[in-house]
Amino acid sequence: MLIGIDGNEANVERRVGIGEYTYELLMQFSKFSAKGRSSSGRKFQIYLKERPREDMPRENEIWKYRIVKPSKFWTQIGLPLDLYFHKPRPDVFFTPSHYAPRFSPIPTAISIMDLSYIKFPELFKKSDLYQLVNWTKYSAEKASRIFTISLASKNDIIQEYKLPESRVVITYPGLKQVSSIKYQVSSMPKRDYILFVGTLQPRKNIVKLVEAFAKIKPKYSNLELIIVGKKGWIYEDILNAPKKFNVEKSVKFIDFVDDLKLADLYKNAKCFVLPSLYEGFGLPVLEAMKYGCPVIVSNVSSLPEAGGDAALYVNPEDVNDIKEKIEKVLSDKNLREQMVRRGYEQVKKFSWEKTARETLKVLEEIVK
Repeated sequence: MLIGIDGNEANVERRVGIGEYTYELLMQFSKFSAKGRSSSGRKFQIYLKERPREDMPRENEIWKYRIVKPSKFWTQIGLPLDLYFHKPRPDVFFTPSHYAPRFSPIPTAISIMDLSYIKFPELFKKSDLYQLVNWTKYSAEKASRIFTISLASKNDIIQEYKLPESRVVITYPGLKQVSSIKYQVSSMPKRDYILFVGTLQPRKNIVKLVEAFAKIKPKYSNLELIIVGKKGWIYEDILNAPKKFNVEKSVKFIDFVDDLKLADLYKNAKCFVLPSLYEGFGLPVLEAMKYGCPVIVSNVSSLPEAGGDAALYVNPEDVNDIKEKIEKVLSDKNLREQMVRRGYEQVKKFSWEKTARETLKVLEEIVK
C-alpha cells in the first residue's frame, strides 16, 4: 500500500501547532517503516513544495519525497494534477491540515484541529477567514475521514459539517521528546515569573491575562509575566496591553525559543496560564505538566480533556477569576505540589507513537 502525505506543514524551520503535529507524525511513520520494511507492505510518498529540510526523515526504498510545483495554490492546482497524472498513484492521500487536494482520483483524509474560525470569525483577518471557511468546507465534505484532537472538536466538526460520527476520528496528540535539559542560570529570568506559551492571536485571551497579572502585581513586586510565542494575527492589542495596564516593565515577550530553553522556562515558572477562549487541544498544557509546572487553564472547549484533574480551571471571560486562581497557586505550596504530581500522571496518557499508530490504522481502513 502506498500512502501519500502532504508534508509541507512539517517542512519549515519553526514548527508550532499543525507544523509540530505533522512533523511528529512523519517521524513516527518513518520509525515504523524502518522497523517493518520487509513485512508491512506499506510505503510512503511525502509531497512537498520545496526540498525536504535536513531534519526531515531520510529517504529510503519505502520513504520517498516528491517535489510538486507550482507552490502557489498548491492544493488547488499543482497537487491535484500530479495525483491524476503521475503514476503510481497513492492508495490514499492524507493531509495533516484543513486543506485536501481540490480534486482527487483517490480517497483523502484530513485533519482539523479546531473550528475557531467558525466560533470566533471576528478574530481572523478577512482574507484568512475566507480561505479557512471555504477551503475547509469542501475538504471536510469530500474527506473519507477527518482526524481531530479532542472530543470537543469532534462534536463541533460533526455539528458544523453535518457529518456522521464515524467519519470523524479522535487521535489525541503526544509530547515531543527533548533528549537532555541543561539549565543555564544566566539565561533565565532573575525574578519569579508566570508563563504563557502560544501564538499571539486574539482567541488566546492574552490581554485578559495581562490585566489579571496587573491586579496581582502590587502584592508580588518581584513577579514577572513571560509570554512566549510568535506573532500570529491581530496581535497589536496584545503587545499594547502591558502599557495599558501599567506593567510594561514586568511583562516580557519572547518571540521563539528552542526546545531546551522552553523546557527551562516551564521547569522554573511559578505556574503556566492558558486562558484561551477556545482550543482544539492545548499541547502547552501537557508540556507544562511534563516539566513539573502547575497549570491554570480555561474551563472551555477541549482544555478540560488536556488538563484532566491536574489543572486549575478559570472562566476565561472573568479577569477576577483568572487573578484569584493565579494567587491561589502562588500562595499555596501544598496545592502546587499536588498539581505537579497529578500533572506527571496526566501526561502519561499521551504519546506521538500512539497517535501515529491510530492514524495509520484508519488510513489502512480507508484503503480496505
